[in-house]
Amino acid sequence: MRFKICGITKIEQGIKIVQLGATDLGFICYPKSPRYVNSNQIQKIIKEIPPQTGKIGVFVNETLENIDKIVQQTNLTGIQLHGDETVEYCHKIRQILPKIELIKALRIKNIDSLNLLKTYYHKVDTLLLDAYHPNLLGGTGHTLDWEILQKLKPPVPWLLAGGLTPDNILIALNQLSPDGIDLSSGVEISPGNKDLNKVTQLFEKLNTKFD
Repeated sequence: MRFKICGITKIEQGIKIVQLGATDLGFICYPKSPRYVNSNQIQKIIKEIPPQTGKIGVFVNETLENIDKIVQQTNLTGIQLHGDETVEYCHKIRQILPKIELIKALRIKNIDSLNLLKTYYHKVDTLLLDAYHPNLLGGTGHTLDWEILQKLKPPVPWLLAGGLTPDNILIALNQLSPDGIDLSSGVEISPGNKDLNKVTQLFEKLNTKFD
């Protein structure tokens, strides 16, 4: 089970969140996001966390050249595409960065949205399912309709995102069986500033389920 905390901006918070139990940290590489961090900031945080921790860069409709450049500068282990990237775009990323995990995030509006998932099967390493919002790409604090995901069994691993908090995480995991979870706004004081008390509460809840 993967436990990904996304939107890391501070070195000391990144270190502590890994110590509490996160398997992956996410870094927002989208300049318009309030959680944006540049390559230099990412590099400084990555230097301080264990090598086995997943380091995922989150990109939105970015050029292939810029993604390649940022990966080389920072030693990211994964790329999360959170925009309108096509299957063809994913194929090109695979060719450029074959050893980097490729995660495609999809915003689930209704049961029809699940049909889109099928086009990415076997084209990416991992899927991430987030809540739909007409104006925001992520970190909305909104949950998905978990009921429509109950029969979901894709042939690739998938992560559950969208409005997860310490208060609802066990409810979600009692209904669904994702390969991992992804939290951002649900463990924050403000965008990019994590609430370590909430992160602690989260892992206390998760420990009761997985220990």
